[in-house]
Amino acid sequence: MNLELGTRSGAARSVIANCPEGIQLNRKLHRIRVFLHLNLLTKDDLNDYTARVVSERSLTVEDICTEAANRGGADISAPAMIHAVGLFHKELAYQLCDGFSVNTGWYTAVAHVRGVFNSPNEHFNPEKHTLSFEFQQGALLRKELPNIEIEVLGVADSGLEVLQVVDVKTGSVNDRVMQNYNLRISGQKLKIVGDHPSELVIVVPSMAPGEYRLKIVTQFSNSSTLLKEPRSYVFDQVLTVF
Repeated sequence: MNLELGTRSGAARSVIANCPEGIQLNRKLHRIRVFLHLNLLTKDDLNDYTARVVSERSLTVEDICTEAANRGGADISAPAMIHAVGLFHKELAYQLCDGFSVNTGWYTAVAHVRGVFNSPNEHFNPEKHTLSFEFQQGALLRKELPNIEIEVLGVADSGLEVLQVVDVKTGSVNDRVMQNYNLRISGQKLKIVGDHPSELVIVVPSMAPGEYRLKIVTQFSNSSTLLKEPRSYVFDQVLTVF
């Protein structure tokens, strides 16, 4: 009998126990669930789908530190870890704001400027240029990919749904939106009079900068008769207005 167990940070663990020689049972450490949605880029192909992850819930720093202390075997308390993580993030932001790139092993971060400069002497103009920070997975996080099982739950219900929000001015997707500029909202059954059922184009009103949730309310139906009661949908991504 042989028993082999990999660590959480290693490759997918394999278990060989009470099995005939040569038979190996692979077990994943994690599971991500997805629903299939029609691909909006190929609307004429009804058999073309994209997968969308079902988010269990959004975790805070406090949630993660508490789990690390209770389940993950951390050698410091949750409050101490929360304090340390706060200091780390504060310093990380400070260094990013001075133009340094950051590589933690788990993710990389870098400042990015978007927009067209029309002459060699043109200065940064907030009216036509944007500054943002981009985060990408690092090598340590990529090593976890073989540990994850993807469970496809089938085709999602075709009700009112927002799939993507694009700031037309900056090209930002599901992230930052500019006041007084167009916002393109893609999804299903979004129709308001004069719009396409799978797309809305609106102008972001003047509002206080900060984080917001997008909510769509409509009585649209596939028939010529409007729904008796409006339906609403709240986009699961937080949008930052600036």
